[in-house]
Amino acid sequence: MTTLFISDLHLDAGQPEIGEQFLRFLGRDAREAEALYILGDLFDAWLGDDDPNPYYGTMKSALRKLSDTGVPVYFMRGNRDFMVGDIFAAETGCKILHDPTIVDLYGVRVVLCHGDALCTDDVQYQQIRAMTRNPDWQTMILAKSLEERIAFALQAREASKARGQAISDEIMDVNQDAVRAAFREHKVDTMLHGHTHRPAVHEVDLSGRKSTRIVLGDWYTQGSVVRWDADGPRLETMHRSQATPI
Repeated sequence: MTTLFISDLHLDAGQPEIGEQFLRFLGRDAREAEALYILGDLFDAWLGDDDPNPYYGTMKSALRKLSDTGVPVYFMRGNRDFMVGDIFAAETGCKILHDPTIVDLYGVRVVLCHGDALCTDDVQYQQIRAMTRNPDWQTMILAKSLEERIAFALQAREASKARGQAISDEIMDVNQDAVRAAFREHKVDTMLHGHTHRPAVHEVDLSGRKSTRIVLGDWYTQGSVVRWDADGPRLETMHRSQATPI
């Protein structure tokens, strides 16, 4: 059996090709899996579980259909969908994971995280992250009308886009000291995350001990998945042009 990991799909009705590939993935690859882990930013924005957006409703129904077949689906919040809550979990059958979470994969202890907490060089982002993960802040935002939340999200997205253009790629990537600290804190030799949209397998030297950091890619132009079985992990690209029609 194989366990699947994905992240950073940024599902949005404005990019239907991503959602179509995701639905194919759920109906084919994921149905044969031992489990599916979604490591954040499944959605490009999540304004609360009460959002009646029909596009997101389609995705929730597909997740429910998969979980009803008996495939466990685990969901970790990202920096775009950090307000996913208990109603979403009940509607989809997803089990919400804390960030970070340690799992045992075929005898290997692995720390899973979205990855944004490792980008410590971006001090301003880390301040924003601390604020938006605060339960009191989220309660305040969710008390606003959906229209107000939509306006707030649009404003935040434009600000984020402007920041991304103003700072270097290196600052937006993970900090190597933060990575090594996470390995030591969790006492593991393997880490799997998304967020940076830079799919790769990195070897990390921890005072002579070799550790591995696996980074998932985004789905903007093609799918990215880690398939993990008894032989170990494989980071793969799923080309959209090769997809079978729904």
